Amino acid sequence: MTAALFQPLPLRGLTLNNRVIVSPMCQYSAEDGLPTDWHMIHIGGLAMAGTGMLVIEAVGVEPRGRVTPQCLGLYDDATEAALKRIIDACQQHGNTPVALQLGHAGRKASCHAPQNGGRPLAEDEGAWPTIGPSAVPFGPDWHTPAEMTRSDMDDVIAAHVQATERAHRVGFAALEIHGAHGYLLSSFLSPLANRRGDAYGGDNAGRMRFPLELFATVRAAWPADKPLGMRLNGTDWDDAGLSNEDAIAFARALKDLGCDFFDVTGGGNSMVRPPLKPGYQAPFAQTIKQATGVPTMAVGMIRDPQIAEDLITTGQCDMVAIARGFLYEPRWTWRAAHELGAEGQYPPQYARANPKLWPQAFSDADDDPNITWEPGAAPHIMVPKRS
Repeated sequence: MTAALFQPLPLRGLTLNNRVIVSPMCQYSAEDGLPTDWHMIHIGGLAMAGTGMLVIEAVGVEPRGRVTPQCLGLYDDATEAALKRIIDACQQHGNTPVALQLGHAGRKASCHAPQNGGRPLAEDEGAWPTIGPSAVPFGPDWHTPAEMTRSDMDDVIAAHVQATERAHRVGFAALEIHGAHGYLLSSFLSPLANRRGDAYGGDNAGRMRFPLELFATVRAAWPADKPLGMRLNGTDWDDAGLSNEDAIAFARALKDLGCDFFDVTGGGNSMVRPPLKPGYQAPFAQTIKQATGVPTMAVGMIRDPQIAEDLITTGQCDMVAIARGFLYEPRWTWRAAHELGAEGQYPPQYARANPKLWPQAFSDADDDPNITWEPGAAPHIMVPKRS
């Protein structure tokens, strides 16, 4: 029986071949919002790994929505054309549907890249004004954001819509809206950042209002046959912040608006950090999956294929999202398939990398009575012959 991790999963008009998701990972390698050759190599390599879906790093829907000056954007014809070149190559040579994460950094924008310290940019370093639900900085020495007006909200929604339309033209198979980690939508949801006294603050219903308005508008702009999901915090990991009950209420409201999947993570609205262990965020994915019935992915140090398989088989989630694990091991899916007794997906050029085609290298192939070995087209290659 095929491992649960390698069972297909339908999401609207897209069917994932397995439950392994490459999580979006900022590369801090863009130039004025434009991808560089680094992105072609990075994304192109991951697009050959045979995962269920590859979600590329967040793109700022407007220049002030980027976290750093080195973050990707999708807000003009130049950024659209540059991303399309990469996605066209992935579609031609890869074996993985490629999705895009739409982001707006809000009060956590205008910073140095992490490799350069991650601190907020100074004015003489090119800092730009930031926005948020309230004029509350993320932390000491951070920029104080301007409290958003209704006009600002309309501008941000319009920016998401134009980015959505561009994403469709580029050819992305799915979209994920970034509503986690203390960025703009996450800060609206969290009482740590949202101190508003109007209809867009106060209780959880008020704090959810703007993110839900934005989601509904993007859903209407995105093709009906393409999946649209939300990355959200299952908790702020801070007693004064968003609770798991708040997150469940948000997820239920998103389901009613046509959300197709949830990517459940946590933290980022304060400096509080949780204790870490493999799968440490999975319990929050489980509560949201159980409350909504919507396909849900878990994240958080999931490096062991058996842990990933157990998360699926025990019903804690429907997908596992892996980030740094794929930076360390870009073909993680192939190893997981081999160890769990499933079939990995290999580009034709890499087919002989399948351990089943390595004579006398892996005992499971050697002991399989249905496989005999015969010379291949080249004298140094052996191929399997099934009886």
